Formats: sequence, structure tokens, C-alpha cells
Amino acid sequence: MINVVIIDDEPLAREGLANYVREVDFLNLSGTGENQLELLPLLDRQAADLVFLDIQMPKMNGIEFLKILQKPPMVIITTAYPSYALEGFQLNVLDYLLKPITFERFLKPPPKPGIIISC
Repeated sequence: MINVVIIDDEPLAREGLANYVREVDFLNLSGTGENQLELLPLLDRQAADLVFLDIQMPKMNGIEFLKILQKPPMVIITTAYPSYALEGFQLNVLDYLLKPITFERFLKPPPKPGIIISC
């Protein structure tokens, strides 16, 4: 079982991802939050294996947050902005999902290391 946390300031985006997580047998939704600062207590209470992290949020940019987070879990970036993809992959994110996210894309395995993705 993979414990998942969703961090997104948009309630509809959070709920959409939560519904996708609930549809996959090996994923367990262990928490949600509307900004990165809510992630820290979630990680303290229960270890998260995977975080779906939005980039554009009011308090702090998701990329900036990843840069300061020590020992982050696996991260999949969820955003409407393709321009952050390269920087995200340089921070070793697992995948980069562009909104609106379809269930088909949600299920698609992340790219293999070494493969260049053009946007």
C-alpha cells in the first residue's frame, strides 16, 4: 500500500485527485491540505510515500518548497503550468501532471530515467 498526500489550494483539484487515489487499490489517501505548510504536520503524523504537490499556491511555490524540504517523499507535481517541468525533474520528482488531469494520465506510469520529454 502506498500512502498518498495531496497538497493543492484548489478544492476541486484536491477532490478530483482524491477520487482518483480512491479508485486505485494499492493507493491509500492519508491526507490532504491546501498549502505546503499543511504537509509538514501530515508527514509528522504519518509517513507519506507519495505527495501530489501543486506548484502555484498562495503561501509558497511548490518548487521552492521542494528545495527546502529535507528528505522529501516521492513527489508528483500537479499544475496547470508546463514551464516548471524541467526544474521539477531536476528536483527528482517522480512525474509531472498537467491540469486538468484525466484518470488515464493519472494511471500512466512515470517516464523512465534518462528519457527526455519535450513539452
